[in-house]
Amino acid sequence: MLSLRPEQIGSTLSMAPLPETFAELDERVSNGIPKSALRTVVDRIVGHNEQATNLLYRIVPEGTFKRRKINLNAEESERTERLARVFATAIHVLESEDDARRFLYTPHPMLEGLLPLDVAFSEIGAQRVERILWSAYYGLAA
Repeated sequence: MLSLRPEQIGSTLSMAPLPETFAELDERVSNGIPKSALRTVVDRIVGHNEQATNLLYRIVPEGTFKRRKINLNAEESERTERLARVFATAIHVLESEDDARRFLYTPHPMLEGLLPLDVAFSEIGAQRVERILWSAYYGLAA
């Protein structure tokens, strides 16, 4: 199965400079990415509104997010990277941010009628969502 380049994921997170390898992306996530990266990806998915705030606090609880000075911890960074990776995959496959958003917020029969965004909160769930997207990309049955 095709995967994204690390630059695509880093771009979704507004990382500067963009990671050139998955090892570099992994190191940056492990060391904690800026909390602004979480705000960026959430805003790109839902816009800047109450729904964005709710999504952000599903990834990092409100009190914890407010206490973070600059960087998220490794676990929070991994959840943020996972969300960015799924969104970046949807953009790549569907060739549009609007279509990617629509996909994430439309119940999917291969996910038992759940929203892909909700399923993608766990690593296994994210892999399920990505498998559906890549299957569509290659014209295969998922």
